[in-house]
Amino acid sequence: MAGERGDEIAVVGGGVVGLTTAVVLAERGRRVRVWTRDPAEATTSAVAGALWWPYRIEPVALARAWALRSLEVYEELAARSGSGVRMVEGVLGETRLDEVDGWLAERVPERRATTAGEYTGYGVRVRLPLIDMPAHLAWLRERFVAAGGVVEARTVSGFAEADAPVVINCTGLAARELVPDPSVRPVRGQLVVVENPGIDTWLVSTDAAGEYAYMFPQPGGLVLGGTAEEDVWSLEPDPATAEAIIRRCAALRPEIAGARVLEHRVGLRPTRPAVRLERDTLPDGRLLIHNYGHGGAGVTVAWGCAEEAARLAA
Repeated sequence: MAGERGDEIAVVGGGVVGLTTAVVLAERGRRVRVWTRDPAEATTSAVAGALWWPYRIEPVALARAWALRSLEVYEELAARSGSGVRMVEGVLGETRLDEVDGWLAERVPERRATTAGEYTGYGVRVRLPLIDMPAHLAWLRERFVAAGGVVEARTVSGFAEADAPVVINCTGLAARELVPDPSVRPVRGQLVVVENPGIDTWLVSTDAAGEYAYMFPQPGGLVLGGTAEEDVWSLEPDPATAEAIIRRCAALRPEIAGARVLEHRVGLRPTRPAVRLERDTLPDGRLLIHNYGHGGAGVTVAWGCAEEAARLAA
């Protein structure tokens, strides 16, 4: 990046948080370049399920505010062809209505307790954004480029390499080494994609042993999950884990048992005790803004965090 680009912003990281941040900045008239080690389809974001829900993210109050702002945007995007966003009904298992009423009441009027026929046990039936991540990431990139942004394939060993007056760190798990920030840790998620046997609603469930089961109907098949293995770095799908995922999901929807397996996916959620979204400085005094540590909720809070990052960069 040439030194004469004195008004430019470099966003490092091309997952959903980085691309969304870049879109917000570019559409506000800033000159923005995204530096990404991996193409969007190879990022952790591409593996996500991806239901809008503030899952495993702190601090709760801020995360909910960012999530509600993002919900507004996703509701708008659901009406746009090609965005990859749809509003879909489903069930949040092991969740009581009063747990969501306090913060969702005004924004999500279509919610109610599940009936015995819908879910064994207790849950909340609600209509939420469900995002087809490969389509959404491609759409974000196109929107960014249309706003004048530039995407470059670059691997950086430090933020000082980004020769721009403002650098925004959206590197997710890589922030562990780049910042460095040892509090950033992987939470491994494994998914199985099967041919959809006709399921058109999503479901998230947790059994008595704390094991997750979830199913998300996406254009490319029914996405089944999942796992949350802390400090596990392996990106290789484990066959026994895949079998257990299918078994747990089939216990909830028996028609899944015979569905043909299409794909196995593994992603490492970039988890931190709390999201880091704040101003910092590089050794030479340039502005560095951190926007990382979103765990399993990067999609959920992406727009709210992007707007906050843009405010910090203003």
